[in-house]
Amino acid sequence: MPREIAIVEDEASIRANYAEALARQGYRVRGYPGRSEALAAFRDALPDLVIIDVGLGDEHEGGFDLCRELRARSTALPIIFLTARDSDLDAVSGLRLGADDYLGKDISLVQLSARIAALFRRLDALRGAAVEEHALERGALWLDPERLELRWQGEPVALTVTEFWMVHALARRPGHVRTRDQLMDEARIVVDDHTITSHIKRIRRKFQAVDPAFDAIGTVHGLGYRWQA
Repeated sequence: MPREIAIVEDEASIRANYAEALARQGYRVRGYPGRSEALAAFRDALPDLVIIDVGLGDEHEGGFDLCRELRARSTALPIIFLTARDSDLDAVSGLRLGADDYLGKDISLVQLSARIAALFRRLDALRGAAVEEHALERGALWLDPERLELRWQGEPVALTVTEFWMVHALARRPGHVRTRDQLMDEARIVVDDHTITSHIKRIRRKFQAVDPAFDAIGTVHGLGYRWQA
């Protein structure tokens, strides 16, 4: 069955344009003009991926609120912000709320399709890894790719798909430095350095909420990151 993408965008023409383009890629697409309409539609079941604008009608930050509500229901749901608000502050805010990507509306439809496909590949890759290894253990870390569950010192740490994949990629090879380019290559995605850095910072904060002394993700200045053996 084709994957379902929800587009939450208050401008009807823009919503229809994206919906038509993604439908041509073989996705089932549903469009919603605002937060309340989307939440009503998602009451019984979530789509496979959600694209959200930050400003939704009279709600200046309705997209941020929607992202927060969706993350409370699912850590694994892929979420992309697609907005004209391209300030660094807004991008960081979106990523802190748990979005997997934050894109400007000047991005081409080809690039948008590539980002969406990359998120789905990431999910499939994690599930594929589960066939080879049902669970990965590295000291205090326990990670299950099949169920997208992760624990540190026995306590659950809720990660988004992107965050989970990054920890998985680093923890599989403790001590090995992964440059930002290598992280992107392994995930078969293309994002900027700022996005990778924001994700790493958010991951650390989530672990530190469980263990304030957490330092297993090391920064190798000028190179990248590694899981401390």
